[in-house]
Amino acid sequence: MKLLVLGAAGRMGRTLVKVICERDGATLSGALERDGSPALGQDAGLLAGLGEIGVPVTADADEALAGADGIIDFTAPAVSTAFAARAAERGIAHVIGTTGFSAQDEATIAEAARRAVIVKSGNMSLGVNLLAGLVEQAARALGPDAFDLEVLEMHHRHKVDAPSGTALLLGEAAAKGRGIDLSESSVRSRDGHIGARPEGSIGFATLRGGSVVGEHTVILAGEGERIELTHRATDRAIFARGAVTAALWAKGRPPGLYSMRDVLGLSG
Repeated sequence: MKLLVLGAAGRMGRTLVKVICERDGATLSGALERDGSPALGQDAGLLAGLGEIGVPVTADADEALAGADGIIDFTAPAVSTAFAARAAERGIAHVIGTTGFSAQDEATIAEAARRAVIVKSGNMSLGVNLLAGLVEQAARALGPDAFDLEVLEMHHRHKVDAPSGTALLLGEAAAKGRGIDLSESSVRSRDGHIGARPEGSIGFATLRGGSVVGEHTVILAGEGERIELTHRATDRAIFARGAVTAALWAKGRPPGLYSMRDVLGLSG
């Protein structure tokens, strides 16, 4: 499967290039970067520490898309929504690991998924998606009258969105388990004299610092006991491997908006 990597010179982009080149059934067909990037014209393999592979980094989207069977995209909401439309025009798969989308962005992507396969997830790792399944079960079994639910996350100092896409994915899993709407039940910040914790709310706490790849803990706190479900990522290659798996899974699927849980057979 011929894959185009967006943001190929970034940390995640370089990791994706390396994983694609090492994965059976996948090949790197293009490496795209923004206008003005110092990486333009350089070999994507050299940037990824692999040696030359004959794929130069370009800012020409049409050139990069030529011949691609799919796009892997860990960029920014504006870029991802624009390329969702481009993927739909060409009928190719689009794997989106970007986070921080607005409601309008989500609607744009959903519309594009009527014409192309889009796999979108706040986290592409196997472990996190297994964790989401456990969180849903725990939230269903341990009701809000007895257990308060909090999502704690920490990432490196450069991450720009909060809560993280993974934290929101876990919050959605908890909300699904309890049969509630996360947008109406989440608490994103606490400051000052805020009163008692509302029963049934799902709280989010965000930490940023250092080079932390990603740490997420879902806490279910009851009277006299506490359950903590935790995932710690120490290598961003886990996200790249998951994204490439998603791309290979997407080839030949009917158009639609899928999640990583679909890819791993964990949905339903």
